[in-house]
Amino acid sequence: MQIGLFYGSTTCYTEIAAEKIQQAIGEDIVSIFDIKDTPLKEAEQFDILIFGISTWDFGELQEDWESHWDDITPLNLQGKIVALYGMGDQEGYTDWFQDALGMLHDAIADKDCKRIGFWPNQGYDFAASKALTDDEQYFVGLSLDEDTQYDLSEERIEQWTTQILEEIADQL
Repeated sequence: MQIGLFYGSTTCYTEIAAEKIQQAIGEDIVSIFDIKDTPLKEAEQFDILIFGISTWDFGELQEDWESHWDDITPLNLQGKIVALYGMGDQEGYTDWFQDALGMLHDAIADKDCKRIGFWPNQGYDFAASKALTDDEQYFVGLSLDEDTQYDLSEERIEQWTTQILEEIADQL
C-alpha cells in the first residue's frame, strides 16, 4: 500500500502535520509532496491520497492551493480513496474555521472517489465552518488548530491515522 500526501503550507504547520502523519502511518508507506513544487496531476499515480490544506484570513485558500485550484477540475480521482486534513484558527477566525478544508472537499465531491477520515467536531469552539458534514456532527477531514489547540494536535493525528487506516482496510 502506497499513500500520496499532497499539501500546501505557508507557515510550515501544514507541512509539520504532513510529516507527523507520515511518521504515524510509516515513512515507507506515505510519500509527501508540497504542491508548490509538485504538479497536482502527480496525485493520479496513487490509489490512496491525503490532501492537506490550511484556511487563511477570512475563509480563504492557502496560496499554493489557490495557485493550483484549477488543476483540481481535470484531476482523475475515480476509484481512489481520499482523506483530507486542514489547519485553521478557531479563535481568531471563528466564522471561517476550516473553510478551505470544506472548499477542497466540495471540489473533489464529484470525482467518484471514496472520501474517508471524517472527524468529530466535539472539542472545538467556533461560530461557523464550511468543513462540516450536512448533519454538522463531523468535519470532512481532520481538523487541526495550531493557534488555539496545538497541545491536541499530536493525539488527534494519532487517532485520525488509526481511523483512516481502518477505513482504508475496509475499502481494500
